[in-house]
Amino acid sequence: MRVRQQLSQIKLGQAIGYADGSYISEVETGRKKPTAEFVFKVAQFFNVSADDLLDDSRELPAP
Repeated sequence: MRVRQQLSQIKLGQAIGYADGSYISEVETGRKKPTAEFVFKVAQFFNVSADDLLDDSRELPAP
């Protein structure tokens, strides 16, 4: 969703309360597992459910 909306990791990170995009990068590359708080913030930002973000089999809604 982030890439589809042409949103950088830094911009998303700042929008959801992180100083930069490093944590988002680590989650996207699988180096870290996302916290529940992170999933909730991202879901709120993109106006989708946390289930939508966590279920790899679902096609995420277009922005």
